[in-house]
Amino acid sequence: MVSAPGRTAVTRVARPSATPTYRAEIEGLRAVAVLLVAVYHIWLGRVSGGVDVFLMLTGFLITGSLLRSVERTGRVEFPAFAARLARRLLPPAALVLAGVLIGTLLFLPRTRWSDTLSEVLASAFYYENWQLATSAVDYLANDAAASPVQHFWSLGIQGQFYLIWPLLLALSTVLATRTRRRPEAVFLAVNGVVFAVSLTYSVLRTAENQPWAYFDTGARLWELALGGILAIVLPRLRVPHAVRVALGWIGLVALVACGLVLQVSTVFPGYAALWPTGAAVMIIIAGVTGGRFAADRLLTLRPLAYVGGVSYALYLWHWPILVFYLAATERTVASIKGGLFVLAVSFALAAVTTRVTGGSMRGVRRARPAVGRSIAVGLACLLPVVAVTTGWSAYLAEQARQRAALAADPEAAARSGLGIVPDPADAADDRPITYANGCNQVTHRDEVLSCRFGAEKPSRTIALVGNSHAAHWFPALHEIVEKNGWQLVNYTKGACALSADPQRYQGRPYPSCDRWQRGVLAELSRLRPDVVVTTATESSLYERGETMPRGYVERWRQLGAVGINVLAIRDTPRMAFDPPECVATKGADRCVTPERRSLAERSPVLDLRRPPKNVHFADFNDVFCTDGRCPSVINGILVYSDVGHITATFMRTLAPRVERELKRALPADGNGADGGRPVRTR
Repeated sequence: MVSAPGRTAVTRVARPSATPTYRAEIEGLRAVAVLLVAVYHIWLGRVSGGVDVFLMLTGFLITGSLLRSVERTGRVEFPAFAARLARRLLPPAALVLAGVLIGTLLFLPRTRWSDTLSEVLASAFYYENWQLATSAVDYLANDAAASPVQHFWSLGIQGQFYLIWPLLLALSTVLATRTRRRPEAVFLAVNGVVFAVSLTYSVLRTAENQPWAYFDTGARLWELALGGILAIVLPRLRVPHAVRVALGWIGLVALVACGLVLQVSTVFPGYAALWPTGAAVMIIIAGVTGGRFAADRLLTLRPLAYVGGVSYALYLWHWPILVFYLAATERTVASIKGGLFVLAVSFALAAVTTRVTGGSMRGVRRARPAVGRSIAVGLACLLPVVAVTTGWSAYLAEQARQRAALAADPEAAARSGLGIVPDPADAADDRPITYANGCNQVTHRDEVLSCRFGAEKPSRTIALVGNSHAAHWFPALHEIVEKNGWQLVNYTKGACALSADPQRYQGRPYPSCDRWQRGVLAELSRLRPDVVVTTATESSLYERGETMPRGYVERWRQLGAVGINVLAIRDTPRMAFDPPECVATKGADRCVTPERRSLAERSPVLDLRRPPKNVHFADFNDVFCTDGRCPSVINGILVYSDVGHITATFMRTLAPRVERELKRALPADGNGADGGRPVRTR
């Protein structure tokens, strides 16, 4: 995200007659930040910290603008403020979103249309950060391809800031009047409180749930408040010339090095984000020193000033152009030439967008159209985008509904020539109902969710326990218990296998999994199901291949000690690509992965010495792979919903085979269990 287009200025709040002073080095700072963002995205596949600089700059510039308004009129001019923002921000954003809609139709497979349209709407209404926060904690969404508008998350935070900040200043102005203090003094204290509270929350939230914190407005607000503090105190700072020169270079070098030293996408925001924002603060405090060898000599060069002038549009364009380039070339990372092409196209579109929408820094500053007209123009630019997106989404939803009705019997539908079932565009939603009804625990929670399906007074009780690769057996088990008058109790949690080994998630310790398992084991000891169904091995596309962790066996023995039988199912294959997207773009025949990519030649369970007597092992991978090849489509049915999870439709076709193995795992006599309703226990 870049700070709002507008004349780069520093506010001299000490005297009401003061006027904004042009800060040429901030144009250069914008340019460096947006180039870092683009270069890191295009060639390094990483995050640079440049977005944090833009957040800080937004707080710096908007605070100064609002305070000047209060100095002139004694109040916050909400309509004029909204008009300036609408005129500057909405037309470029609308133009880019329109381009994204066209690019989606031309370059993205149908499997990605629905999610992209949903995010376009979220971007248009400035809540894309919350959309991505929800996806970030959805374990099954982790393998989803990058959206062409996911970079709008930072604009979402910016938009929410624009709603909060004028209100806080208005309250500060009222309080200043009643206490006979200067508005900027009260607002400085308010900024300080926001900074302290938000930074504390950011540190705690990042440690607890970093993927969510990355997009959380509350965890980012301190970066904008830091800019606000700087805007208020900067006119009063008197820093020696030599110190300013040193600060300029320290800040610039630190900013460039941030993304190389830190893995920004996995450690930010938290205290780590003080690195790029602090570097930017140093550069602003340094200002224009006039020194021959000062950093501002570089930052005030004309080419950088031009890039700074189009930085908003360049930020908006570079990401969708990169996503469409990667989709069109079937690459995961841009080549040198390809990256230069992406950068050149982005620059060209940014220059045209800035000129066409009147978004240049000085041009907008000179033009002061009527308040109502500015707001109307901004909203009118977004209206066609919202209308097209809404209509397209409704059309896709209706198509999906019709396909679901026709494919109620997948095997019959496949035989009748309906096509692949489920349609690749619907595959992401073809998963166990436990995700939709809240019965699958999310990664950041440790509460035990116990959901029961089937008969209220069953003759047999089956418990499904483990991670998502255990959960995708739910559709087959659900059919089995409905047929036999049994009951199925679901205990599943994303990325949390039934194992005594310490769990990890996204490379980090996963304590909520360990706590959740302790609760599940206590529940199972009370429930005493006839059989616990879980995974026996763990398949992998990486070097370690398929394994059977020792912690699995330890958990099975613990269950055996309380008289519970186990059906341990060998893990299913993982694909080296996204099967629904591959099938949609290349056809089923070209979407095959060698079995050896994720599975061992010999099941690891066969090498287990003295297997627990309460465990019955099952292996269904002869269905998924034939002659060492694992196809994406079998008998007209799409097998995978993503790279590693089985569609509910295909899993239901395995119910007869699973039932035979399940009956072999059952004890001689069953125990009853009441239920019928989802329950939650701690």
